[in-house]
Amino acid sequence: MVRVITVLVMLVLSYFFSKLDAQNNNTSPCSSTEYNQFNFWIGNWNVYDSENKLIGQNNIKEMPNACTIQENWTSQNGKSLGTSYSYYNLADKKWHQLWIDNQGYVLETEGNFTENKMILESKVIKNPKGDYINRITWTNNSDGTVTQIWDFVGTDGKLIRQAFKGIYKKKNS
Repeated sequence: MVRVITVLVMLVLSYFFSKLDAQNNNTSPCSSTEYNQFNFWIGNWNVYDSENKLIGQNNIKEMPNACTIQENWTSQNGKSLGTSYSYYNLADKKWHQLWIDNQGYVLETEGNFTENKMILESKVIKNPKGDYINRITWTNNSDGTVTQIWDFVGTDGKLIRQAFKGIYKKKNS
């Protein structure tokens, strides 16, 4: 009788661990910590300037079928529209973003999440007035808002000027 109970327990445990192993093998590659670092930006947002004036709306959504975050920007006057795709690349262990707007502007950036901020930079942009880098920083604020700052930075690392500052506040559903 003890032998039968032991065999039954072993069979049940074997079945349980095989199911657990199958579940572990079916986890999404997008579920690791790195892939979720930019999730604080996901949401349907109103975007305000430093004077709390509404400047646009941005709908940021997760695209789990591609391990990607898709941005859909509309300025308040409706003239500026754009979309970006942000993704974590396991090969180089960096975040990447491709932005394309309705004026034909394309910007590619890459970087990392550090100290509650996503910081992405472009390659050096050649310009007759001086070469520069686009640095875009998203800060996950403790009050649930997100601050996005887009700076033009010289190749010496010094700030040339701030191109954009937006404060993201979640829309009421």
